Amino acid sequence: MFCQSCTMPLSAQTQGKDKRYCQHCQDDQGNLKSYEDIKFGIAQWLTTWQPDINQEQAIQRAEHFMKAMPAWAEN
Repeated sequence: MFCQSCTMPLSAQTQGKDKRYCQHCQDDQGNLKSYEDIKFGIAQWLTTWQPDINQEQAIQRAEHFMKAMPAWAEN
């Protein structure tokens, strides 16, 4: 099982109230965070293991990545 917003593996420790998403992709009420919030989070994550990319490149890659995710497929 993986988060349908960011692909984080889902477990009892990482799953949020809505079982489709990880705790990082939802707010305290279990609502999916905004597209912009998730995009920024994914971009930040990308820079942690791809230190040679700048913020603009990370955001572009995050947008491309999110198009393949069920939560964002229509965006």
